Amino acid sequence: MAREELLAGLAEIAGAENVCTNEQMSRHTTFRIGGAADYFVAPASAEELQGVVRFLNKRDVPFYVIGNGSNLLVSDRGIRGAVVQLYGRFSRIEVLHADSGCGSAVDKAGRVYLLAQAGASLAAVGSYAAELSLEGFEFASGIPGTVGGAVVMNAGAYGREIKDVLVRATVMEKATGNVLEVDAEDMDFDYRTSSVEGNGWIVLDAVIALKPGNRRQIQEYMAQLAESRRQKQPLNYPSAGSTFKRPEGHFAGKLIEDAGFKGFSAGGAQISEKHAGFVINTGNASAKDVIELTDRVAAGVFERYGVKLELEIRLLGF
Repeated sequence: MAREELLAGLAEIAGAENVCTNEQMSRHTTFRIGGAADYFVAPASAEELQGVVRFLNKRDVPFYVIGNGSNLLVSDRGIRGAVVQLYGRFSRIEVLHADSGCGSAVDKAGRVYLLAQAGASLAAVGSYAAELSLEGFEFASGIPGTVGGAVVMNAGAYGREIKDVLVRATVMEKATGNVLEVDAEDMDFDYRTSSVEGNGWIVLDAVIALKPGNRRQIQEYMAQLAESRRQKQPLNYPSAGSTFKRPEGHFAGKLIEDAGFKGFSAGGAQISEKHAGFVINTGNASAKDVIELTDRVAAGVFERYGVKLELEIRLLGF
């Protein structure tokens, strides 16, 4: 299918202003790394997303769904096919009431249910909950990702994970565009994983259960967590967050530091001198630099400690 026809079809579904070609993915990842995607589209609703999914499937165009790119490393070669971004336009957050199927605003167990679309940032959900004096989401408020990505990866911090607050998620089948509701207990949550990708699902929204609390205490706790992140993490450099998963019985950052890799570089990619669990972009890093660095570090840690480091960041376009 001609590029012009494909662009015209996507524009008819999502609006011409929300569709482009040869879009640099470095603009859409927190790493600030990545080549161009052949097509880039930002739908605003589940109906638009469904139209995009079915349109691309019918024309055998591969596509990848992203949030705000906070946990992605995109290849320097870019992405063949289409990138569908849910961050920004697909980000409604609201309190669910009796007609939602979750009971009244406050149920018998004292819980309040929020619905957040997949493109909503975790920070936005945290702020929304705090304004309503709802506690339980503070742990996630500083994670630099979106609701959809958090469900896919069972994101967590400070001893809590998304599975601890998730009630259910609405998902779309990538292969068909069909929409399903999946209860949290059916999502096979584990450390930084779920059944979402394996089942070929796209997260549309999530229902989370929180409890009424004291607004000032909630905001103070969120501020404490934010300050802790500023003190411990290299937030002044582009990165994709924690680079490696936590090996059982160990901490990746400590292993990397003890192996002598703190501050180690490959091109513009560097093991942060502030926190060895982070690879940072010092200004001109390429995806090749990051892969070279992480491969070298993983090999060095395994050679010294016999512990295998597994990437937490997701690779796209490789």
